[in-house]
Amino acid sequence: MNFDVFLQSLSKIKNIPLPAEDSHFKMVPPFRRALLKQQEKAVSTAKEAGVLALFYPSDGNLTHFVLILRKTYKGVHSAQVAFPGGKLDASDRNLEKTALRETFEEVGVSSSMVEIKRKLSQVYIPPSNFYVQPFIGITQKTPRFVKQEDEVEAIIEVNLDDFLDESALITRTVKTSYSVDVEVPAFKLNNHVVWGATAMMLSEIKDLLKQLV
Repeated sequence: MNFDVFLQSLSKIKNIPLPAEDSHFKMVPPFRRALLKQQEKAVSTAKEAGVLALFYPSDGNLTHFVLILRKTYKGVHSAQVAFPGGKLDASDRNLEKTALRETFEEVGVSSSMVEIKRKLSQVYIPPSNFYVQPFIGITQKTPRFVKQEDEVEAIIEVNLDDFLDESALITRTVKTSYSVDVEVPAFKLNNHVVWGATAMMLSEIKDLLKQLV
């Protein structure tokens, strides 16, 4: 999709109600819904994080957004695909600032280049007990990405048309943080399987954009 056309469509995004759980649950395996019910106490004490879905023009002025592949490490989100972002820091005024700061740290895009267009629905992540606040943002220029070497394995630039294509929706068997193999709905983007909380956020973005473009 041409980036100018995308920007014109995106101008109406603040007027559309967020689909929230209606979108999230499309990408949730059945056990996850039950787990959320069991962990209502944990939700009340969850840590907070902010992430950014950053849209930008490619060299050919086609609309893309950026994801990251996390490094392999001893943790629940090892080697997973995610949006740039991270946990709320004491120096952050709010979660929007968190998302912008972490985006700069992880992929090198300065907050001065980014315009936030919409705050999305929060997503709770049981294994790490985080409430994640996603934001949609844009930059008018093609970014020069610089990955954070100690945390980011790869930067993944996704064409918006590929993401919106229904063939991107797949089902995969993955090993969860509970050491159980489960079949989950997922997105296949640039040959990476995206599932879990990031897929839930992507589902809401997709449902919003489908009403606009």
